[in-house]
Amino acid sequence: MSRDTEREPAGLTARASERGAATRTALLAAAREAFLTGGFADTGVTDIVSRAEASVGSLYHHFSGKADLYLTLFEEFQERQARRTRQAVHTARATGEDDPVRLFVAGARAYLDGCLAEREIAALFLRGDGPPGFEVVMRERLRRWTRRSASLFDDENALVVVLTGALDAAVIEVVLSPDEETSRALAENVLGIIGQIRRP
Repeated sequence: MSRDTEREPAGLTARASERGAATRTALLAAAREAFLTGGFADTGVTDIVSRAEASVGSLYHHFSGKADLYLTLFEEFQERQARRTRQAVHTARATGEDDPVRLFVAGARAYLDGCLAEREIAALFLRGDGPPGFEVVMRERLRRWTRRSASLFDDENALVVVLTGALDAAVIEVVLSPDEETSRALAENVLGIIGQIRRP
């Protein structure tokens, strides 16, 4: 057997893997578009595969169903948001900032900016039209974020709850407001108020 023949299966595997990744990406893009256009409840699997120019079988090869697509879009958005907030806190620390409230505000600003930059997808997750049990996923995400935020403070759990609760409410208002300029102004006002909170 020649070396070229030996390499061929690996080449075929790589091409199949690339095709699989491309199909998965196309399905996620199609699901995003379909959910944004028609909402989760009114979107069918056939709508998604038609937009993706894929088969129902390929959807079920990559995802367990429509809810899995929705949850994957949510997790990807949250990962982008986590990167934004981590980078903002890192940058603030690099400039010498060490006040926990100011560090929290830096991360919160990055989170709100991300919501505004990806307003359509952020709104999708806040409208209440997700798969059954999604509100539990959202609450768990908020708890995890609260635990991460708590690492900025010294056992000041009540303050962390107040700050994260205020930001959570602000995110809903900022994202779902019909006017982007009003949303940006509200975000800045909320961050200004949070920034004035002093540790007990």
